[in-house]
Amino acid sequence: MFNLFSIKGGISNVKGFYCDGVNVGMKTNPANSGTNEVDGDVAFIRSEVLCDISAQFTNNKFQAAPIKHYQKYPDGFKTNFLLMNAKNANAMTGAQGVEDIESIFEELKGQTHRSAPTIQIDNPIMSSTGVIGYRLNQKKITSAFEKFNFDAKDSDKTARAIMTTDQFKKELCFKIDLDDGTSFTIAAICKGAGMINPAMATMLCFITTDADIPKEDMEELLTEATEGSFNKISVDGDTSTNDTIMLLANKLSGAYHKEAFREALNKITFELAMMILRDGEGANKLVAFEVKGAKSDEEAQKASMALSNSLLVKTALFGEDPNWGRIASTIGASGVACDDATLTIHYDNLLIYSDAQRELDKEREDKAYKIMKNDSFRVTCDLGLGEGAFTSYGCDLSYEYVKINAEYRT
Repeated sequence: MFNLFSIKGGISNVKGFYCDGVNVGMKTNPANSGTNEVDGDVAFIRSEVLCDISAQFTNNKFQAAPIKHYQKYPDGFKTNFLLMNAKNANAMTGAQGVEDIESIFEELKGQTHRSAPTIQIDNPIMSSTGVIGYRLNQKKITSAFEKFNFDAKDSDKTARAIMTTDQFKKELCFKIDLDDGTSFTIAAICKGAGMINPAMATMLCFITTDADIPKEDMEELLTEATEGSFNKISVDGDTSTNDTIMLLANKLSGAYHKEAFREALNKITFELAMMILRDGEGANKLVAFEVKGAKSDEEAQKASMALSNSLLVKTALFGEDPNWGRIASTIGASGVACDDATLTIHYDNLLIYSDAQRELDKEREDKAYKIMKNDSFRVTCDLGLGEGAFTSYGCDLSYEYVKINAEYRT
């Protein structure tokens, strides 16, 4: 019914979308690209026509000013402009944080009127990432407007401009060819490496598409995709004030197929989520925590997320220590129904624990060490009590994580 394939260039490929990123002096250190260049710190995504938008935000009670500004628009509003900045989260800044955004957008509209009069900005939205508790430097951010090429299609610069502690940019694009000869494109950029918790991980993710998708499908499919990706990963168990995922659809391709879009959206969000884990601050390993045999899916989810969040489990992964006791104790402490007589634990296909084999002999321990030296592997815990199942994803916790976050503001 359809063919899905990856193409290079990120959101630059999506019909009717433009993007660019520039540096205004908030980022001063060379990028993580091996060059002496400094990445941008202010970026935009623009559509030549108004877009339907679906968005989900952090469940942190202290939502940042950009989220509050977004929520001032009426339900069902459309937009054609997204402004992004790094280095400053504009969180915990009170009513002034929202007022600052409104002032910035007034200047944006004035600048485009002067330099790009054919471009009209309607219902602009903003997203920010960085340090909490400081108002935006309006002068620096608005200085970007004279530097922007509003007709650029530079997904690379845009993706790099939203990076904070990220070690690499995160962008993907898929083209979907339908059997009737039509096609549409979906692409995304994403940032995230720390403060990652399975409650829509700390990240910004902006998805653009030219698919002619109905608004109700956007809401349904974005929720499904988020649950299957960003809500399943953990670096450190912390939840940010700024978590945002947005899906923007300008519908310019005229093409749509719900199942094809579902597959593409699920794929793009899951792969971006795995990029975040691999980029987890100082992380070396990506581990799937599969819990099955629970009394319900909800109990399996609770136990799995406890494993992906556990600092003791994460440090054991970093030390490549096949200490199944940390796995078992975390499950027991999660509050789910469990029994040490029915529990089994596997690292990949290697049995680590069962009622009959509670102690690791040297042969199995040596095999476990080899598995834990891999960049990625699976920990499977079968509770043996029911049909409930859930898989979350986590990473190890290293010395580098402590160093990065101890020096975050410096």
